[in-house]
Amino acid sequence: MGGGGWFYVPKVWTPAGGWWVQPKNPRANAMIAMVGLGAACFSVFTVSASKERRPIPPAWHIPSQKWCVHAKDDDPSLR
Repeated sequence: MGGGGWFYVPKVWTPAGGWWVQPKNPRANAMIAMVGLGAACFSVFTVSASKERRPIPPAWHIPSQKWCVHAKDDDPSLR
């Protein structure tokens, strides 16, 4: 019984820093991760918008037609 004292921690190496990690600058690390994630999302968005094609015109308006490069070519109602 008793609630304190020794706690078993296996000898495991992790790239994240261990079991109870205390990074020196967690806010800066989180900001770097968010900027990287934002850059990745932006690049995926731009590639997707440039490659999107609709060979059959949609029956109703689709929101991605606002930023799609080929929307006016593919949908005659947008001309």
